[in-house]
Amino acid sequence: MTLPSWQDKKLGSMARAALWLLQEVGEGEIFTKADLRAAFPDVAQIDRRLRDLRDHEWKIDTSRDDPTLKQQEQRFVSRGADVWIPGKSKAPKHKASITAAQRAKILEDDNYVCRACGAAAGETYEDGITPVVLNIARRKVLLPDGSTSYQPVTECKRCGAGSGDRQVDLTRVLAQVQALAPMERRVLKNWIAVDQRSLGPLEKMWGIYRSLPQDSRKAVADALADNDD
Repeated sequence: MTLPSWQDKKLGSMARAALWLLQEVGEGEIFTKADLRAAFPDVAQIDRRLRDLRDHEWKIDTSRDDPTLKQQEQRFVSRGADVWIPGKSKAPKHKASITAAQRAKILEDDNYVCRACGAAAGETYEDGITPVVLNIARRKVLLPDGSTSYQPVTECKRCGAGSGDRQVDLTRVLAQVQALAPMERRVLKNWIAVDQRSLGPLEKMWGIYRSLPQDSRKAVADALADNDD
């Protein structure tokens, strides 16, 4: 079957983006946001239309999904639904919009914190300039009965842009909870009760150590070995 041209402006911008991936990029190949915007100079939100393809089973990786990619790069992994065909571009049911009241309740339930990175409303990212903007996403959850549920969750704009096919296997999570020792379960219950984890000095030291360059990590390891003597 011959595909329509991605340059056909009678098609929607999401359909054109899908066809551009197929006809100009190719499955398995890398492209950049600059490439995309150069191809669609007349479409103001072409980045968003490209992300919308993920809702139709198109797999497009970012550097968050594939560490071999540079920050500005994306990889077209595989095609999904033929969204240029009438009826195929309809948004899935789990993507239906939520009301303002529902949005407010979800944010409140999540304590106004991104459930992917922990950034809170009113804060800025590590650059000290970019403000944290919270949105509502729908996380795919694999339930113990084998069914799938799309559950609302708070995510910041930055995490949402690179979320890809993020999903949760609730059966595995519950099994890990059951495998905890009694003391570990009590600690976890306390963290859950206050929705916050307090790090002890040893955990903080481990975090600092993991962030050090290799030579500095070796210096710490040598210092510990000397103390053993």
